[in-house]
Amino acid sequence: MKVVKQSGEIVYFDKEKLRRSLQDSGAKKERIDEILESIESEIYDGMPTRKIYKLAFQMLKKSSKVQAARYNLKSAIQLLGPAGFFFEEFIALLFASEGCQTKVNLILDGRCVSHELDVLIKKNNTVAMIECKFHSNNDVKSDVKIPMYILSRFNDLRENRYDLFTRNDQISECIVITNNRFTSEALQFGICSGLKMISWDYPSKESLKFRINQKGLFPLTCLTSLTQVEKEMLLSKKMLLARELIKGIDILNQMGINRNRIKNIIREASDLCD
Repeated sequence: MKVVKQSGEIVYFDKEKLRRSLQDSGAKKERIDEILESIESEIYDGMPTRKIYKLAFQMLKKSSKVQAARYNLKSAIQLLGPAGFFFEEFIALLFASEGCQTKVNLILDGRCVSHELDVLIKKNNTVAMIECKFHSNNDVKSDVKIPMYILSRFNDLRENRYDLFTRNDQISECIVITNNRFTSEALQFGICSGLKMISWDYPSKESLKFRINQKGLFPLTCLTSLTQVEKEMLLSKKMLLARELIKGIDILNQMGINRNRIKNIIREASDLCD
């Protein structure tokens, strides 16, 4: 059976890929088998993959909001757009949770020209620049032009000294992060040129997905108890993380959300981050 990806590409339905994504949600084998059986009974030739995802999400949500929220993680990251500013803020929070000092959205003069930097981090006296490549379309990959361009910017900055975390900091590392994936050529170039490459599922023990799950640092856009409008309102108030809502009764009250829904939102956030 062939299905249609968001990009328009036609591929064969991959049952095992769907099984793995359901396993990542924490669902038990019996529930996963039920969902797969149900989807296989409804799938048709040319079915959009987003419809398959929606079916799986709705079935998970009936049995466990937390599992649905975990299954929703990649889509939740894509909601930190459309321009990717919230994604950059989220990446800074993620590295801060790993013990890094962070700064976001700086403009620094290089040897030749000035550069706008997404995130800067410092840990163990090492300063690294992080360039974030955000995609709102699930199927878009970052190609080789991305690390090539970022390497040229890094080379223009690395010899200078800056007043950043201290008065004499030097940027000695560069990290490229995307919420989707890199092409194989992009990965090859990045590794060869000394750039650290992080994508949704690469490297396996340092990937974006692994880091988020390891730290329990879920964006509030994961939560199934919030409407899309409510998520956007919270983001506009500089709230990005589900864990911030655990003690966020006041802000939820100010948004006009009723008491029962507030309890459900806080319960889901607590269970997700536990």
